[in-house]
Amino acid sequence: MPVTKSPHVIEPGIEQQQPSYGGRGPHDKLPTGGGGDDEQWGERPEGRRGPRERLTKYRIGVFLGLSAIGMFFVALASTYFFRQGSGHIDSLTGDWIRDWRPIVPPRILWLNTAIILGASAALELARRAVFHPTDTVEEWLGLGYRTGRRTIPALLLGLLCGLGFLFGQYRAWLELKAQGAYYGVSAHFFAIFTAAHAAHLLLGIAALLLTLFAVLRHARLENRQILIDSTAWYWHGMAIIWIGLFAVIWWAR
Repeated sequence: MPVTKSPHVIEPGIEQQQPSYGGRGPHDKLPTGGGGDDEQWGERPEGRRGPRERLTKYRIGVFLGLSAIGMFFVALASTYFFRQGSGHIDSLTGDWIRDWRPIVPPRILWLNTAIILGASAALELARRAVFHPTDTVEEWLGLGYRTGRRTIPALLLGLLCGLGFLFGQYRAWLELKAQGAYYGVSAHFFAIFTAAHAAHLLLGIAALLLTLFAVLRHARLENRQILIDSTAWYWHGMAIIWIGLFAVIWWAR
C-alpha cells in the first residue's frame, strides 16, 4: 500500500514560524575612545543597570562634588578679599589702622602649579588609553591586556605628581614661615587655602590608589573604565580649582 504524505495542517490562531537561515548575528557595541557615549556601550541587560548608565551616574556624582568644592573655595576667596580692607580704630588717635599684612607668595607655587597640571595630563592619557577602541576590543576577546599596560605608567606618573605637589605645598609653608609673616591674617588665609585644597587632593590620591589596585588586579574592564574616568575628571577639577586659588593668592599679594 503506497504511503501518502499528509498535508501540514496549521491550527487556527497559531502563527506559523519560518525557520531562519543565516542573517545578522548578535549586535553588541563595545566601548571605544572618549568614554561612554551612546555609540560606545551596548544596551543594558533586562533588569540591570548597564555600564553606560553607571558611567553617567559616576560622572554626574563627580561633577556635583566638584561644584560643591568649587563653591566652598569661592566663598573663601570672597572672604579673603573682604578681609583685606578690614582693620580697627585706634582708641588713642582715632585713626583707622589696617591689620592686613601682605605676604610674598613663595615662588615654588609656580612649580607646584606645573606639577598638578602634569598630574592632570597624565590621568587624561590614562583615561583615553582605557577607552582605546582597538585595545578594548582585544581585551573583550581575551587576546591581551593592552589597556592595563597602557594605563599603569600614566597612573603611576599621576600619583608621583600628586605626591610631589603635596610636598611642594609643604615647602611653601616652610618658606612662608621663614618670612616671619606666618602668623599674620593674610598668612592664615594662605594656610587655609592650601590646606583645604591639599585635603581634597588627598581624596584624589586615595581614588588613584584604588584605581591602580583595580588595574593591577585585572578587574573587569568596565569597572576599570569607570574608575579611571571618574578619577581623571576629579583631578582635572582639582587642577582648575588650584589655578584659581593661585591666581587669587598671586594677584592679591
